[in-house]
Formats: sequence, structure tokens, C-alpha cells
Amino acid sequence: MAAQRRIDLVLDSVKRLLRLGATANLLNLLQKQHPADLAQIFSELQDRDREAAFSLLADRNGRLAMETISELGPEAGAALLSTRSAEEIAKLAQEIESDDAAALIDYLPEELSAAVLDLMRPKESGVVENLLEYDEQTAGRIMNPVVFALNEDMTVGEAITELQNNRDVEMVFYLYVVDDRKHLVGVVSLRRLLLVSPETPLKRIMTADLISARVDMDQEEVARQVAAYNLLAIPVTDEENKLVGIITVDDVIDVIKDEATEDIYRLAGVSGDERAFTPAGESLRKRLPWLAINLATAFLATIVVAIFEPTIDRLAAVAIFMPVVAGMGGNAGMQTLTVIVRGIALGELTWSNSRKALLKEAAVGLGNGVVLGLLAALVAWLWRGNGTLGLVLGAAMIINMFVAATAGTLVPLGLRAANIDPALASSVFITTLTDIAGFLAYLGLATLFIQYLAGL
Repeated sequence: MAAQRRIDLVLDSVKRLLRLGATANLLNLLQKQHPADLAQIFSELQDRDREAAFSLLADRNGRLAMETISELGPEAGAALLSTRSAEEIAKLAQEIESDDAAALIDYLPEELSAAVLDLMRPKESGVVENLLEYDEQTAGRIMNPVVFALNEDMTVGEAITELQNNRDVEMVFYLYVVDDRKHLVGVVSLRRLLLVSPETPLKRIMTADLISARVDMDQEEVARQVAAYNLLAIPVTDEENKLVGIITVDDVIDVIKDEATEDIYRLAGVSGDERAFTPAGESLRKRLPWLAINLATAFLATIVVAIFEPTIDRLAAVAIFMPVVAGMGGNAGMQTLTVIVRGIALGELTWSNSRKALLKEAAVGLGNGVVLGLLAALVAWLWRGNGTLGLVLGAAMIINMFVAATAGTLVPLGLRAANIDPALASSVFITTLTDIAGFLAYLGLATLFIQYLAGL
């Protein structure tokens, strides 16, 4: 809370100094901030102010400016960089780690990104180009190719000397051991390195059974392995098991955040790369197709209602409670869907244990339906003075919430089996199914007991 208040105070000061044109004071203030705090401050500035603050910082402190937009994210960072020349971007991109530079350059316009790569130093541009050859959202794309590794025949004393002479390597949590052909053969913790005799060969103290990621492994699976085995870093190997990079826990945290955001967006039918300040036209283009599909499926529920039009004409009071049945079913379905999709994403839910999950959710849906159905029945009875109407409403809610729970489990599992992202398409099907089941149960029961509902 105190940290947020401090950031708010700095944000107000930045806005005031920008209005006054006090560039010297503004630069002094910006350079005292942590990149993560600057990223939050930049994100809350208007576009013009953000560009002005970034330009000032980039001209005087390129490293801090680039670390800030790395924290801001590649899309927003690339938007700030795209207004600068290729020469300036090339110079700035060399201030940060190659994996962060690759992410930023990938978001630049194609011609600009190609020009930037041509202007970067051969070594740095080659590393970035290699990273960009890997598919998006894979271990190869997010890894840092600069990894500290030593030969298995080296002694502990020699390893410590090498470590002391390589202070620029990113976060040496583990010492990776390779053979003469650069194959990853083991790992040694720094603690283990300090507790044995300096003459001991690394191959005698290394752990050969280690967790690693292939360059083509999905970044979500990488994050799952790091979390499951409580790792601070994970080595990345190619198809020949040669060590080619490392993914550290800070990169994994970014992956977890991005994947969680993507799942939440997709559950609502929103593109995973959309943000609060995405241009309105682009947001319209991304959201409209799923809303159009939803409109088409909504007409299926309308057809069900039309079938029972005579009942509604005779008993107008029946229509009063239709939104209750559909709304409660939809909400219950989304609750189940959220739990199931998250279980799939975390690897907790598979076909082998899906039956257990289905039975559990069906029981929850039935239980919720009974409790809430009885409550709704009581309200309908007291309101309209007809016990049969209450029983019809309560029974329809029990049926619909049971359908919602089972559909919320089976639909995402079925979509996953069909290689369709369950987070992206499930909500449309769940909404349609609960509307159809709810209206069919409610209006069907009302039609069946219409003689007891006369006079409403």
C-alpha cells in the first residue's frame, strides 16, 4: 500500500514536471525509480506524455529506458520505440538481454525490425535473429542464449575461478555441466560447489537426473515444470540435447501472468493480446466475430421459446421468471467452466480423471439447483400466489443447473480433444446450452401443468 502511494506521488510529480517543461528535474526523478515502477508510471500517462518521458530517458539513460519498456511489455514497448529511427532502436536494443530485445523487435513493423537487425552489432543481431526463428510462446523464443556452463572434466576449483571471471552472466542459480560436444549432462548447485574439495571433478558431484526444456516446448509447459519442481531456472536444449539457453524464474513469472490473462480474456471471447488502451477499431475487429457467433446461437434459444408461444400467450406471468432460469444456469455454467478450464491449463485435469471431475461438478450443480430452486419456488409462490408455478420454476432451475455443471465440464474437455482451445470457444456453447435447457425445462413443465396455472 505504501509502495503504491509512493508511485502515485511520483506519477503526479512526473505529470507536473512535464507540464512545466522541467526536463532536468524530470530526468533526475525518473532515474531514481526502479524499472518496474517506471513501467507502471508510464502505463498511466497519456500517450503524448508517455512518449515525452520515454524520449527524455532514452536520450540520457538508454539502459534504464529499455529496462523500463521491457517491464512494460513488448507490445507497449514496441509502440514507444516505433517512433524512433532504426539506428536509435538498434543502439537501445543492445542495452537489454537478447531475449527481451527479440520480444520487442518482433512487435515492430516488419521493415523497421529488419532494418534494426541489420544495424545491430553482428553478435547481438545474430543472437536475436536466432531467437526469432523459434515459434512464438515456446521455450526457444523466451530463453536467454547466454548461459554459463562448464565441461564435466573441469575441477571444482577451476569452476569457481571461471565463475568469478564471468560476472556478466545472467543469474547463475545453477552450474550446468556439459560434455565435449556441448551436450547437457548434469547440474551442480552453488552450495554443493562450495562444500567439496577444489580438486574434485564436476562429473563426480553433478546431478545427472535434471529437469530441462526442449526449444520447442510450449512456454506454459515450461512454467508448469518450474513451478512443479520449485526451480529458479531451467536449462533449454535442442533436439540433440545440446545446451542452448536458460529460462529464469523472472521470465516464468511473466509467462504465468500472460497465460492467465489470455485464459481470462478468452473465457469472455476476447483476444488474448487485447489491452485496456488497444485502439477501438482493433478491439471491434477482435470482439465482433465471437459476438456474431453468440448472436447466431442465441437464436436457437429463441426458437425454443417460440415453440411454447401458445403457453406464454395464455400465461403471461410465466414469462416473468424466464430470465431467472436462464441467468442462473448461465452463471452456474461459467463457474464450472472457469474451474475446468483452469484445471486443464494447470495440467490437473486429464481424460483419466475427468470422470471424477464430472461427478463432482454434477453433484455441485444438483446441490445448488435444489437449494436455489427451492428458494426461487418460495419467492414465486409468495409473489404470484400459486404453488404450482413455484414448483415449475424450482424444478426447471434444478434441471438447468445440473445441465450447466455437466456441460461446463464436458464442453471444454471435448474441445480440448478436438484440439480447440477450450478457453476460447467454451463460453459460447455453455451460454447456448443453458439457455436452451432452461427454457425447454421451464416452458415444457409450464405447458405440462398448464391446467394448474390457470388464472395467473
